[in-house]
Amino acid sequence: MNNQSKLLINLSLLLSKPTGITIYANNVVPYLKFLQPTLLAAQPYQDFRTYLVPNNLTPEQGTRGHLNRLIWTQFKLPKIYNRLQASLLFSPVPEAPLYTKCRSIVMVHDLIPLRFPKKTSPLTPYFKYYIPEVLKQAEHIICNSQATAKDIVDIYNIPAEKITPILLGYDQEHFKPLTLQKDALNVPYFLYLGRHDPHKNVNRIVEAFAKLKNRQDYQLWLAGPTDERYTPKLIQQAQEFSIEKQLKILDYVEYEQLPIIINKALALVFPSLWEGFGFPVLEAMGCGTPVITSNLSSLPEVAGDAALLINPYNVEELTTAMEKIATDDEMRSQLKRLGLQQAKKFSWEMTGQKTLELLKQFLN
Repeated sequence: MNNQSKLLINLSLLLSKPTGITIYANNVVPYLKFLQPTLLAAQPYQDFRTYLVPNNLTPEQGTRGHLNRLIWTQFKLPKIYNRLQASLLFSPVPEAPLYTKCRSIVMVHDLIPLRFPKKTSPLTPYFKYYIPEVLKQAEHIICNSQATAKDIVDIYNIPAEKITPILLGYDQEHFKPLTLQKDALNVPYFLYLGRHDPHKNVNRIVEAFAKLKNRQDYQLWLAGPTDERYTPKLIQQAQEFSIEKQLKILDYVEYEQLPIIINKALALVFPSLWEGFGFPVLEAMGCGTPVITSNLSSLPEVAGDAALLINPYNVEELTTAMEKIATDDEMRSQLKRLGLQQAKKFSWEMTGQKTLELLKQFLN
């Protein structure tokens, strides 16, 4: 068996409803075919050698799924690595067997559970004790932005030369400007895409919207999975500001529908307090929809000069940015033009090729 077929790619975590990590893995793996890897996955992949693993190792099985996967990673994965005479393991998340001879390269998406810890979350000890050990033992670390690379250095004390940031891509065929019929009944709306967790800063979007001068002329749409811990608070907040009639909570939006609701929006409002990358910003720019986002974390890396960057802790700044976009046609068309140019700099092909080049160095 030659070196090029000694790569294992661990896809035991992948979900049926794609989130960021699954989208990343599904888009990068096809570019790694040249290395003739063996995929560790719960179902066969066309055109790839697949070693089938249990199908109960994902977040879809809740905490039990995570626990199953960590036990499998520690005790079963090293045996598979030896049996297949592998020389390198690539994982799209920062997980690998500890204290074994498995050489690994891992991908870190963000360290948000350490920046915004939740008291009872099992992710806090996972990020505090397990991940730093994985990163110390890894041959090399890939991450998705300079901001995440800086976090890995600052929080875990990992040397910067051991980390390579590789920016992510997006589906250019899917997220693009669409010619849509203008519906006379359609009220112009600001759109937020994502979960309702506190660090996503949705409560400040609601407050900023409530302070718009002619707020009765607009709606605020929240697209993304609702959460019984946080969504009721947002609804209550809207009631306190008397904007509950203008707030539209869409829950999880199917992938096919996303480009339509992004294209029709006045702007994407995404003032997250921290992101490892920030797919919604890139997808909105790809659709030619103006973007308001944070001047923190990776978001300026993604948006460049093609969005209105605001301090996400300052509600007035957010309201002012929304006012500008709502009332200034020229600014809207300028942001559309700049956004489309900026989005062209990102592609899965580039992410895949850079990942391939990096893995090649460690296989030889």
